[in-house]
Amino acid sequence: MNRVDRLHAILTILQSKRVVKAEELATHFNLSIRTVYRDIRALEEGGIPIGAEAGVGYFLTDGFHLPPVMFTHEEARALLLAGKFIEQQTDQGTAKSFNDALTKVRAVIDNDKKDELDSLNQKILIQPYPNTKPTVEDLNLTLIKGALITNKILKLDYSTARETTERDVEPIGICFYRTNWHLIAYCRLRKDYRDFRLDRINKIKVSSETFLRIKHPTLKEYFDKMLQEEELFSVEIKVSKDILPHLQESKYTFGLIEENPEEDGTQMRFATYSLDYFARWILMMGNKVEILSPSELRDKTLKLVEDLSSHYLK
Repeated sequence: MNRVDRLHAILTILQSKRVVKAEELATHFNLSIRTVYRDIRALEEGGIPIGAEAGVGYFLTDGFHLPPVMFTHEEARALLLAGKFIEQQTDQGTAKSFNDALTKVRAVIDNDKKDELDSLNQKILIQPYPNTKPTVEDLNLTLIKGALITNKILKLDYSTARETTERDVEPIGICFYRTNWHLIAYCRLRKDYRDFRLDRINKIKVSSETFLRIKHPTLKEYFDKMLQEEELFSVEIKVSKDILPHLQESKYTFGLIEENPEEDGTQMRFATYSLDYFARWILMMGNKVEILSPSELRDKTLKLVEDLSSHYLK
């Protein structure tokens, strides 16, 4: 970072807090304390009203603002809440970029509301369900977003359950569904569009080669077509009252589209992509669920029970 950018960044941090210690600035920018003193002096010489108190730190005098844009308090709170989701469902690079942006938001709100935002930050928690938080530190979201903007070919080292292959792909978009981030791209190896889970990409590189974006569908067009072509299975079950509270949000994960409470339980209707996957979920409920349809689901669940029984009765 050059000095001009650093001075601007220091000013942003000064605006984001009531008081900032020299040691905090030194650690943040990897500087010596002496360099921090020189930078503060340079800002003062540029007309920035910086106050200092021995043993406490630096602060900007009340009423001073140099905002690129003003945010309302509700907008700042909404961005704080969004940041909680981003921390849980993206990689470290994206989360850091958002937190840096949030620091700039804090810089342009009134001093009396900065403490309120800090307090609110301690009172919001996004607790992910097991296995919904990315399992790798870097999902390469920043790199992929750059390739999407510049229409560059991505070179992937990609693993599936069966094999690991090298792919040259033309990216058309990224999306988050079924608890994972996915890259939708035209695969030159398979000569068709493919869905790549980001946590299965072992290595990724942006090529210097560009492609013609206009020849590909938009991300929305791709998913509209996929949903029209993909087979969905309609499932109806009846769940007893005592187990219903334990299903919580998992029922939505499995495609719940309707539920009707009755005296002795709740009847539910689902649209699912996989009866095998659904049967395993059903098995977790034991005798607290009745499969109404289709009969194929009952057969698959019974087969799982038989396999399980055979395994433990050996």
